[in-house]
Amino acid sequence: MTAVGQRTGGAGPVDFGTFGDYGDFGGRRKESKERERGEFVRAAYPFRGRISADGASGYPAAAGRYHLYISWACPWAQRCAIVRKLLGLEDAISLSAVDPVRDGRGWAFREGDGYGLDPVNGFAFLREAYEATEPGYAGHISVPVLWDRQAGAIVSNNFPDITIDLATQFGQWSDPAVRLYPEPLRPRIDALCDVIYANVNNGVYRSGFAGSQEHYHQAVTDLFGTLDQLESRLAGQRYLAGDALTEADVRLWVTLASVDSGYYSHSRTSVRRLTDYQILWGDARDLYARPAFRQTTNFDHIKRHYFMTHSHLNPSRIVPEGPLLDWDSPHGRDRL
Repeated sequence: MTAVGQRTGGAGPVDFGTFGDYGDFGGRRKESKERERGEFVRAAYPFRGRISADGASGYPAAAGRYHLYISWACPWAQRCAIVRKLLGLEDAISLSAVDPVRDGRGWAFREGDGYGLDPVNGFAFLREAYEATEPGYAGHISVPVLWDRQAGAIVSNNFPDITIDLATQFGQWSDPAVRLYPEPLRPRIDALCDVIYANVNNGVYRSGFAGSQEHYHQAVTDLFGTLDQLESRLAGQRYLAGDALTEADVRLWVTLASVDSGYYSHSRTSVRRLTDYQILWGDARDLYARPAFRQTTNFDHIKRHYFMTHSHLNPSRIVPEGPLLDWDSPHGRDRL
């Protein structure tokens, strides 16, 4: 491990020939009964520290103490970047991005368009952050990672907790006009987020990585049934939980943004395109018009990650061109 703050030359070039495709560093995951039957099962996210404004959790909210490691290609990570920007926390919480193309060594720090070397620890690979936190760690290496500069360790890689803590525990530094998780709406937001996660956010992975026709069919049925319901819900209101943007809207948007560019072909979610949904496509364009969404969206990273990293779905690793989408066309959502 390099000294804190030291910048190295980063990882060597992506090399699938030598290192193969991504698998758990230190060994493959144990097969579960669900995976044996063809059902996609998401890996565990074991680091679950929480930030608290008063410090009672052991991780007090503080400007300059925490750093987010993300990938612009990962929807779980992108939503952290969106929330950070919506709240105006860029000066309080630093952020850096890894290379979107990932070989068998996992997420890596290289210099490129939209990503770069690790500015905090000089790591070459994100797995070094996991190893520094738990020596001998052999589990899944994921983004986002919330890193504690003071402790020299991971606070959390559990993406649902990170955005909630940003929205609720950094009030001293955030924009008071932005309330993404207001207490009166939390039961409604939580209920929406549970459905969106199970059937939409994770649904595209359940579809793409299904190992049987049965599990694929169930995943796309759940996905498009939920999108149909959300289309109806948003027909009469601008945001999912009511009159204001909340955590639920952010969580839905990061998946909608990648439907036509990635999931439609990569994950076989080919029943309908996002652009076939009049309301959801308008909702997506409404949010994309805002800097927090537009400036954290990198379609090139999204496409190169999905089509180059998963050779069992795309053996040629050829990245498709298009689609040609007019994200700047009038959305009409401001009338609601």
